[in-house]
Amino acid sequence: MGVKRHLLSTADLLLDDALLVLDTADRMARVADAPVRKLPTLRGRTVVNLFFEDSTRTRTSFEVAAKRLSADVINFSARGSSVSKGESLKDTAQTLEAMGADAVVCRHSASGAPHRLASWVRGSVVNAGDGTHEHPTQALLDAFTIRRRLGRVDGLAVTIVGDVLHSRVARSNIWLLTTLGAQVTVVAPPTLLPLGIDGWPVGVSYDLDAVLPKSDVVMMLRVQRERMSAAFFPSEREYSRRYGLDADRAALMPEHALVMHPGPMVRGMEIASSVADSPRSTVVDQVANGVSVRMAVLYLLLGGGTDRETT
Repeated sequence: MGVKRHLLSTADLLLDDALLVLDTADRMARVADAPVRKLPTLRGRTVVNLFFEDSTRTRTSFEVAAKRLSADVINFSARGSSVSKGESLKDTAQTLEAMGADAVVCRHSASGAPHRLASWVRGSVVNAGDGTHEHPTQALLDAFTIRRRLGRVDGLAVTIVGDVLHSRVARSNIWLLTTLGAQVTVVAPPTLLPLGIDGWPVGVSYDLDAVLPKSDVVMMLRVQRERMSAAFFPSEREYSRRYGLDADRAALMPEHALVMHPGPMVRGMEIASSVADSPRSTVVDQVANGVSVRMAVLYLLLGGGTDRETT
């Protein structure tokens, strides 16, 4: 496997790369169950959480992951700092270099910002979500969750429902799950599908009820009200009626099938509370698994052990 310094996109991951992260995350999950939840692996290393967009959950998950590996963590919130007063991303990169950051976990509202950052810093860059582009560790934790619950990803039918157009989670999942051998179908109103979706490795459907009985995993996306105008669908009620996962719809799914959601959920809109809180829902697992997967990514990128074999 090639030596890579950064995790910017799931499209960059070969099958062996992806499996290495998932297998390493299995080992990290055992640390979480141990009496002492810490490994000395990254002692003396510095991980900077550089968040230009708020996301308490993702930032906290990376922070816990780094601390369990004994790294030092600096939380660099760009809101209210010199960055929001006009300092450029390049200036920020120079600041990070001066701090001696070994890894920078970057979330930014502009698609491609972590890629730019990666060309300016010596350390490893992890994309924690860039614009509507990608969110690779979310896809890795989703795949890890599927594998733990169903025993495999290869050969499964995964259905991703909702606002695919604005969803970096959907993009990262489509590339990764396809690499891992799943058959992915997206279900959404035509207005919420990206241009060129016919060139992606996915099936497309506009009829959720027809797809549910054949799905092993159903991933509901948050309706991103802040990113859309009313032009995308007639009304919230109409959207919920056609694309929301309620108890009746969940009953169409095979008994073993999982319901996933990257969070935060808009309960009653894209998913009913009764479904979100049901035994087939993986929402709580996804949060716990996020720490294991992010530990695996940091461990591999920062040379866990002596080899620099990483994703």
